[in-house]
Amino acid sequence: MNDPSREEQWATWMRAAIAGDAGAYRLFLEAVTPYLRALARRRGDRFGAASSDAEDIVQEVLLAIHLKRASWDVTRPIGPWISTIVRNKLIDALRRRGRQVNVPIEDVIDTLEAEEPPDSLEQRDVARLLAQLKDPQRDIVQSISVEGSSVRDTATRLKMTEGAVRVALHRALKALAVLYRSGPG
Repeated sequence: MNDPSREEQWATWMRAAIAGDAGAYRLFLEAVTPYLRALARRRGDRFGAASSDAEDIVQEVLLAIHLKRASWDVTRPIGPWISTIVRNKLIDALRRRGRQVNVPIEDVIDTLEAEEPPDSLEQRDVARLLAQLKDPQRDIVQSISVEGSSVRDTATRLKMTEGAVRVALHRALKALAVLYRSGPG
C-alpha cells in the first residue's frame, strides 16, 4: 500500500465499523473495492490467473473481509491485512483451477499464522445454521464458503448462471446473519 493517509482513513472506517457503525463500513467498502480490483488484476496477471477471475477474487475478498473483520488487529496497519486476504484468495482461485502457486517465503513470513482447526462445536453450529437455509442457498453457501469452490464451478454444478449464484449467496449470507444474531434455534 503506497498511500498512508488512505490506509489510515480505511483503518478509521474499519474501527468504526467493528464498533457497529454501518455508515463507516459502507464508506470503507466503497473506498477499498477499486483498490481490491486493481490488486487482484495486478497479482492475477503476475501469477497467470485469467483476467476474468479478478472480479470473483474481489467478491471473495469482500466476503472474507466481512467475515473476518473482527480478526483484524486494530492497532496494526490495515493495508497488509487486506493484501494478505487478496493474496490468499488469489492462491485459492489458482489452486481450484489446478495451478501450482509458488510464493516466496520472504513475501509472507510476517503474515504467517497458524490457523486453528474448527472445533466440533463450531462445525455443529455451521451445520445447524446451514440446515435452516433453503436447498439451493444451502448448497451454494456450502460449496463456496465452506468448501472453497469458485462461483463459476458452483454455477456449473448447480446449472445456474454465475450472477444467480452470487445473488443467492448474498441473500443466503444475509439470512445466516439474521439466524446467527437470533441465537440457537
